[in-house]
Amino acid sequence: MVTAALVAVSCHTGGNNGHLVASEMVIAESPCPDSVFLYTPGIIEGFDGRLVVSVDYGGPGTYILDGPKSDFGDYKAGNQIRVLLSDNDGKTWRETPARIPMMHEILFKAGKSLYMIGHSGRLLITRSDDNGETWSEPSVLCPEPRWHQSCTPVDIHDGKVTLVYEKWVADGHPWPGVGPVLMQAKVDDDLTQASSWKFSDLYNPDEDMEAARPSGIPVTDPGKAGILETNVIRVFDENNPFYDPSGKSVVLMMRASTGFPDIGVMMKGVERPDGSLAVEKLTKNGREMYFAHIPGADLKFYVVYDPESRLYWLLHSQIDGRMNYRRRLALSYSPDLLKWTFAGLVAVGPADNAARHYATMLIKGNDLLIVSRSGDERARGAHDGDIVTFHRVKDFRSLIY
Repeated sequence: MVTAALVAVSCHTGGNNGHLVASEMVIAESPCPDSVFLYTPGIIEGFDGRLVVSVDYGGPGTYILDGPKSDFGDYKAGNQIRVLLSDNDGKTWRETPARIPMMHEILFKAGKSLYMIGHSGRLLITRSDDNGETWSEPSVLCPEPRWHQSCTPVDIHDGKVTLVYEKWVADGHPWPGVGPVLMQAKVDDDLTQASSWKFSDLYNPDEDMEAARPSGIPVTDPGKAGILETNVIRVFDENNPFYDPSGKSVVLMMRASTGFPDIGVMMKGVERPDGSLAVEKLTKNGREMYFAHIPGADLKFYVVYDPESRLYWLLHSQIDGRMNYRRRLALSYSPDLLKWTFAGLVAVGPADNAARHYATMLIKGNDLLIVSRSGDERARGAHDGDIVTFHRVKDFRSLIY
């Protein structure tokens, strides 16, 4: 448990010339790096400036952890979400008593509460009414298994929260056998109630992925290419080809398992005139599109929009010539979600088994605050990290060139 100030492991500044642009601090670590792994963290700004971080504990050794674990997990022992809080802008952190029996959480603020959606096979949600200190017993939003996601952005707009969680397309389907399900609710409703939510039908990507095979995308084995870990993003620029003046659609940007490191998928989530939801293809210049250039999109990435710079900021893995490479965490920006400029390196792990990846971020004033699924030299591997690191990119807009 991390309860006191920690000295930054690294604190570098610089531009886009290869120097690190962020500081780094370890805020959580595994009690047993060989068998308890710290998976994807989330970060939001709660109320009164409080920073709230969620951490997904998994691995074969989670039986040693106190408190309940999920029925369905990365391993038979199940997963557990824990929550960290900071009331001094990230200088120090403390762990709350919360022990939440689920995995693959999405953390967000809506109305007067904080929420966390996750799963234990079935889709679950929990609420905090005291700014992250305590959390309700998880409620079931959908009893049908099997669900999947990572900590990705949600859209809060016009009194509604819109997000994507992903459902397995069929039992026994090879990984990554999931498709996006668009979800929407009114922010002031009790979001722990299944009746508060609308769901789209699952969009099965299998046909789209296989149809691209003659072009060389995907190049993975048949049935083993897919999309996952969907970002939900609103377009504000009226000149953007994806702008929707009705406000009834959002862009969905997804990690793609294709065999190419910098290719992802872009679609849209739509609220139809009758109020129903759907996941559909995007069109650009009158033509349907699907694949898009997204740096590092063979791994999970995270996108936020900055109204001041009018740019989208992308936190992603820098592949460095290797597929599924998790050691280097980078930052890029774009005016339109299509053309990306490299801004700088956020962090680099000290060894190949010590990753900096699957990160989440938020804008706070002039800074970008980031939490990363990370590892040190004790980590079992790049995928199975043993620490969570907190990073700050000061004056991040100065990276624009």
